[in-house]
Amino acid sequence: MRIALYGGTGMIGSRIAREAVSRDHVVTAISRTPGAAASKGIQERKGDAADADDVARIAAEHDVVVSAIGPSRTGVRHQVFLHAIAILAENVGTRRLIVVGGAGSLEVAPGLRLIDAPGFPEAAKQEAQTQIQALELLRDKGALLDWVYVSPAPFIAPGERTGTYRVGVNAVFGEMISAEDYAVAIVDEIELPRARHARIAVAY
Repeated sequence: MRIALYGGTGMIGSRIAREAVSRDHVVTAISRTPGAAASKGIQERKGDAADADDVARIAAEHDVVVSAIGPSRTGVRHQVFLHAIAILAENVGTRRLIVVGGAGSLEVAPGLRLIDAPGFPEAAKQEAQTQIQALELLRDKGALLDWVYVSPAPFIAPGERTGTYRVGVNAVFGEMISAEDYAVAIVDEIELPRARHARIAVAY
């Protein structure tokens, strides 16, 4: 399968790229400054998720588009991130859009989101709120779009690839997931879609 990957140099994006290539998919890492994602089996291409015409051209040449871009924790460039998600949603056409999401909107109890629960780190709130807006944006714009937003467990970090994980919907059901197994879940979703026009969650 031909995969267009935005954000392929980050912690999660780089692992998605390696996992996909290991399964013989063709991965094109899209970046405004190609060069950082160079790796065996990973192609690179100059592009910008905020450029509607460019997104449409790239999507037309691939089978699926994956967004592994994200907002910073400092609040910098959050509107740029949301604009890019909107452009992707509006311009991937008939291609599937898989978005690497956040955990803040997952519920820890009926009606209580993780971001609103006691003890949620203050330093992570801006990033989490922006990811919540991204999910809402997809829900608003995605009536005709084949999209899925994938929330990780509250704690995600580099670790071991076990190849195992559980899938939920809107609630926290596990505390952690390695970035490697999150990447496994993303590529599994590319190969065998489990959800459309919806969010899923991934945890141990």
